[in-house]
Amino acid sequence: MIDIKTLRTNPNLIEDSIIKRGGRYLPAFKELVEKDRIRLEMLKELEKLNKRRNEIAREIANLKKDNIEIPKAKIDEANSIKNSISELEENLKKLDSEVNYLLLSIPNILDSSVPYGKSDEDNKVVYENTSFKRKFDFKPLSHWELGEKIGILDFETASALSGSRFALLKGKGASLERALINFMLDLHTKEHGYQEVFPPFLVNRKTMTGTGQLPKFEEDLYKIQGEPELFLIPTAEVPLTNMYADKILREDELPKQFTAYTACFRQEAGSYGKDTKGLIRNHQFNKVELVWITTPEKSNETLEVMTKHAQRVLELLELPYRVVQLCSGDLGFASSKTYDIEVWMPSENRFREISSCSNCKDFQARRMNTRFRRDDGKIEYVHTLNGSGLAVGRTFAAIVENYQNADGSISIPKALVKYMGFDRI
Repeated sequence: MIDIKTLRTNPNLIEDSIIKRGGRYLPAFKELVEKDRIRLEMLKELEKLNKRRNEIAREIANLKKDNIEIPKAKIDEANSIKNSISELEENLKKLDSEVNYLLLSIPNILDSSVPYGKSDEDNKVVYENTSFKRKFDFKPLSHWELGEKIGILDFETASALSGSRFALLKGKGASLERALINFMLDLHTKEHGYQEVFPPFLVNRKTMTGTGQLPKFEEDLYKIQGEPELFLIPTAEVPLTNMYADKILREDELPKQFTAYTACFRQEAGSYGKDTKGLIRNHQFNKVELVWITTPEKSNETLEVMTKHAQRVLELLELPYRVVQLCSGDLGFASSKTYDIEVWMPSENRFREISSCSNCKDFQARRMNTRFRRDDGKIEYVHTLNGSGLAVGRTFAAIVENYQNADGSISIPKALVKYMGFDRI
């Protein structure tokens, strides 16, 4: 959530950020500015009425003290002010709700280093490691073709069980998925210093609102029937980041680093016709998430560190990849700055996103009311960051495609052999 003080003191900063994002949120922003202006005027009027009410109360008290009859006009004025205050407070309550909803509907302010652009075509490649890129002497199959051919992927059965955009992994395929999860968690906890967490996969509306999924993106979420109202998480970022909602941390407790494996659930409402085959865009998928909670002055530095941690997974798996900085028009709602990590997919002859690492600054912290107390006693909002370390299904797909052999077998990356107990599928 943006700071309402910034809205009042520097609205051009927010408006410029929205325009660079493509302008989609301009109507909501203009409505917010107008409603906040009206709200401030109403607060001034309420203050004025309360002041006059107190004056009349003192006047009536003095008249009673002196046994003087209270003029009818004075009583009528007191009653009129009382009614006006009651009506104004009711209108303010309604307006407060509208202003708060609009505040929750405005995206994060762009970091000054974010390049301008209209779409993913304008993203900036900042690093590329293609040293592991293979030259195939045969036409490489897609991961879904090869996976079904050798019996480790079964999309037909998954579709019969659950519908489209689901996958069923079997035998050594299931072993590969499990090995990847364990490998990533071991790397991040033992080498990168993250604390492992196993969070709930169901969270409430307040938790979803805290990280920015609600109220704007409810159509992308799976909601269970019945009470209490709960949603299946779209990413472990949601429960991990919210662990300190409504809390004040000490400065010496920061930073906090968490990693978690969870299943993730997404409607993919806006992706009709995209990536309908394979493991790239499913309604349910596994992911190992990275979350940081830190101080404002450290957050951009932390983004670089966290992105390197995600890159390390691909380097150890010896998969070709690149890092791109997202432009203004491609940036996520809650993010101030994002790096995407993209892995090479031979069957498509292109890079595909496998991780997104974002600095949300104080945007989520304001929604969650997560703060910290500095050593001098000053209380500020924390900065939050999150990244995939990595999306497991997409890593599975990248291994199948990059490690396939002419005979239809798949070699296992050296880093995974100890987790699987064999070196070939």
